[in-house]
Amino acid sequence: MKDPIDRAIPWTDHLEELRKRIIFSAIYFFIATIIGFVYSADVVNLLKSGPVANQMDWHVFAISDALSVYIKVAIVIGVILSLPFFLYQLWAFVRPGLRVEEQKIALRFIPAATLLFLIGISFAYFVLFPMVLNFMLVMTKTLQAEETYGITQFFSFLFSIVMPFGILFELPIIVMFLTRIRILNPMRLAKARKISYFLLIIIAVTITPPEFVSDFLVTIPLLLLYEFSIWLSKGVYKKQLKEDEEFWKEERAAE
Repeated sequence: MKDPIDRAIPWTDHLEELRKRIIFSAIYFFIATIIGFVYSADVVNLLKSGPVANQMDWHVFAISDALSVYIKVAIVIGVILSLPFFLYQLWAFVRPGLRVEEQKIALRFIPAATLLFLIGISFAYFVLFPMVLNFMLVMTKTLQAEETYGITQFFSFLFSIVMPFGILFELPIIVMFLTRIRILNPMRLAKARKISYFLLIIIAVTITPPEFVSDFLVTIPLLLLYEFSIWLSKGVYKKQLKEDEEFWKEERAAE
């Protein structure tokens, strides 16, 4: 039986397959966003009852603010609900270029990636966001200004912090997946450690208040995620080398 990796597929077929996967993902995301819009009011009320948000007085500054908030919440719900489907479509697209064993292993990344995304947004919502918001409230008091916040601005600020962190926590799974499809390896990751650290520190400083404790609390998890990614890549790479050796032994035996 010929290994899937040996099958040559014209690039036009690749483009057609990619177009199909994108269309499927867009349709699923649209449906998930509609579902999110149905439950957006409940989610808004839940978020408003949070430990930091319940201390605030809510205001709207435009007639469309309520609709704007519901749409933002619906989109976020749509992204969360669609993530496993997006990942499955990505797996389906690269599957023809993977060996049978690699296909099975790559498919297992989907629940792990979804879990890491949820952990990331949970960390941002329960740890990072209260810290940032409290810092901003303290800065407002130093100006001796009256606090009047719009609900649209609050949720825009919330999602601008929470969603990027969900994506950042995908780093280990992305590295494992790219190692599996032979784009990355642990040697490349180790070689790029300095520049990667620099970029992660910039990200941490950018999304946190300008004070050391906040920067430290965000930078350390990101650096640990990178080191964890290298460790995972090493495990995948070693197993990959062993599989390659066994594969070529079987090929030579078949000849």
